[in-house]
Amino acid sequence: MKSRREFFKSAAVLSALGASGLPLLSAENLPALPDVAGPRKYWVAVADKVARPVLANLARRELKLKMPVEERPGANRAKYTYLEAFGRLVCGLAPWLGLEGLAGEERTLQREYIQLAQAALDAATDPQSADFMNFTSGGQPLVDAAFLAQALVRAPKVLWEPLEPKVKSQVVAALISTRKIGRPHGSNWVMFAAMVETALLEFGEPTMEDRLESCVHDMLGWYLGDGAYGDGEFFHFDYYNSFVIQPMLLDVLAVLKRRDANFAPAFGVVLERARRYAEIQERLIAPDGTFPALGRSITYRFGAFQVLAQMAWLRELPPNIRPAQVRSALTAVIHKLIEAPATFDANGWLQIGFCGHQPDLGEGYISTGSLYLCAVGLLPLGLPPADPFWRAPSAPWTSRKIWSGENQPADHAIKDQRNVALPTLPRPGGAR
Repeated sequence: MKSRREFFKSAAVLSALGASGLPLLSAENLPALPDVAGPRKYWVAVADKVARPVLANLARRELKLKMPVEERPGANRAKYTYLEAFGRLVCGLAPWLGLEGLAGEERTLQREYIQLAQAALDAATDPQSADFMNFTSGGQPLVDAAFLAQALVRAPKVLWEPLEPKVKSQVVAALISTRKIGRPHGSNWVMFAAMVETALLEFGEPTMEDRLESCVHDMLGWYLGDGAYGDGEFFHFDYYNSFVIQPMLLDVLAVLKRRDANFAPAFGVVLERARRYAEIQERLIAPDGTFPALGRSITYRFGAFQVLAQMAWLRELPPNIRPAQVRSALTAVIHKLIEAPATFDANGWLQIGFCGHQPDLGEGYISTGSLYLCAVGLLPLGLPPADPFWRAPSAPWTSRKIWSGENQPADHAIKDQRNVALPTLPRPGGAR
């Protein structure tokens, strides 16, 4: 028990804290929202800044010539980094590229990027191209072929259907060639095999049950509750539920559901879990737009919020979260990270780091191309400019409300089920 003297010392310290410029947050002293002239215009400008060096150079078949390869000494990531940059970037840009009805300057820019992306698909998959990419050597190409496949599934009307037959054949051959990489086990990598097979299914190619439904079944079996999956048997306190697991589960099962209604129940369960995970992600964004830099691969920056961005794009946010508060929160996050000094080098390429250039934050598998997964935080650009996500006035997100003293409902875990039945697609001759 404190003595009377100790009690008064404590009270004096608390009083001094209040007088020293460290008051509790209130509506008057919350950190200011980022000063951007129109959030959508700002997001488009960010997309352009991130994407142009990659797609402009790849469309000219000069990516390997022009892109620097920053990595840990001796990591030898050059044979992977180019497909990383391309696949991850277009995975995030795809909803915007596929959006119909744009006008004015944004439509002009969108048309330019559609043309660049289509030329880049040719350059990356043409064996005679100087920028022909590695789809088979080592394990890593399966990862980034999957992000590329996810992009094609997200925007087939611009990234697949208009391609010349020659280019379509090249893309299919590149995706099929990743089967030389063994079927993954025991980690989120199972979703990479499943995502590649899903794109092949969409393109009318035969698929392998062992690399599609079986991999999805593995991932569903690692569900741990309250919207979170283990990365294999165990939960990892990082952002891989958002970088990979839940977005690919949603996209794979959406295709399977469309092909076979028997997959609809599994898709419904996965969607409800993703809504809860998006709700958790929204609460992780602090009043000033910062968020916990924890777990591996934090150099993917605002790509950490892919699930929240995806739920906004799909118009599947939980009912208690308004689209405008998500836009405001994500704008604050993007502004905080993209505007940090030395995020880009002198030629506009992303540099390893979280808030600026912090090369020691990059694991041994991180190189320049890896960093372009940040683009998946931009998925809401796939919503039209008239959507409430963009048109509604700025709104405080949950942490701004709570830290300003506003009364808010308590947070609760979802009621859930552990096991999810997963059917299989019918295949000629029972092929697996």
